[in-house]
Amino acid sequence: MSLENVSVVRIYLREEGDILNRVLKLLKGHVRGVTALRGIAGIGEHGDLHTSALIDLSLELPLIVEFFEEAEKAEGLIKMLNELDGIHHILSWSATVKS
Repeated sequence: MSLENVSVVRIYLREEGDILNRVLKLLKGHVRGVTALRGIAGIGEHGDLHTSALIDLSLELPLIVEFFEEAEKAEGLIKMLNELDGIHHILSWSATVKS
């Protein structure tokens, strides 16, 4: 068992348009794995609560896309992701992964 230093990257999106597909296309083949999570509720930039209730058919629910990769490679991908419209926040932090 060996340990490897990586960067974890988390991308915050809204469930609108084709932004999720564009992000996944950009990451495809460049990272070891990607996880997309759909939020059941979120508070938007204007303070409005968006939920997944059937009455609220809003497509503004939060989406989170997360991956990990070597730090240099992750930084390059973050630069490309920053060029896409529709991404609201990108966070990254160091971590250790067992490989």
